[in-house]
Amino acid sequence: MIPPIRACLWYDGEAEHAARFYAATFPDSAVGTIMRAPSDYPDGAAGSVLTVEFTVLGQPCIGLNGGDTFKPNESFSFQVATTTQDETDRSWNAIVANGGMESACGWCKDRWGFNWQITPVQLSEGIVDPDPAVAKRVFEAMMTMGKIDIAAIEAAKAD
Repeated sequence: MIPPIRACLWYDGEAEHAARFYAATFPDSAVGTIMRAPSDYPDGAAGSVLTVEFTVLGQPCIGLNGGDTFKPNESFSFQVATTTQDETDRSWNAIVANGGMESACGWCKDRWGFNWQITPVQLSEGIVDPDPAVAKRVFEAMMTMGKIDIAAIEAAKAD
């Protein structure tokens, strides 16, 4: 069954590799149908992977091997809610260690150029705390971080 909506991610020939990495990295993730070219075409040969259906944390996606015309950028990102420092570290470190790169405020980029926000729920809750002083402290603490440090966020809440 085709889901009513899913994200379509543009890759330069590595959609299957990316889908397999995401499936191995995140729970409730899997690789589904792989569509291969039934014959030669201007940009490839019969048998080449055209699209890959996959889920990431239960969210349906499709990877399209569209070539190098379009590149991912920060206007689209995956936001992953975590609950522990171990979960935050595991997700962040897996992305960065697989050819990705660190960024600021919980963001990192995978080797294919897609952006990920590894966001502990403690951070999300702290930034919208009804006490403006708490929200400000949490926000200011986040602004000093790459990977989010939950203990530092909790300390900012308590100050």
